[in-house]
Amino acid sequence: MNTPINPERIKAILSNDNAQRYKYLIKEVTQSEKIWILTDEHGCVMLNSDSEDCVPVWPNKEFAELWATGEWKDCEPQAISLKKWHDKWTDGLADDELSIAIFPIPDQEGLIVEPDEFDFELEQFRKRV
Repeated sequence: MNTPINPERIKAILSNDNAQRYKYLIKEVTQSEKIWILTDEHGCVMLNSDSEDCVPVWPNKEFAELWATGEWKDCEPQAISLKKWHDKWTDGLADDELSIAIFPIPDQEGLIVEPDEFDFELEQFRKRV
């Protein structure tokens, strides 16, 4: 079980730009071996960014919960193991022509990356630690 993040730390992380939040997500996901998504009765929540459909991901439950407001208020954070992500999600998202919205926060949708690019970044970080 993960230790909750204190409110001051959450506020500090939310003030980071997209690139800094991406680095934080890669580090956290690699260490915890979990990626967080939001789900509802229809499955995984998706965003529409410009001309791309995206699956938003977060490094921790607390950040996913911050997104679960407004039209997403009935959504629940769900952890996906890093192994399951590598084994099923990366290829599944690519096959469905879906991108990933990295660590969106209120008022910002985050960086948009392709599933194979995200998988590559996770692997590169894992090799460095």
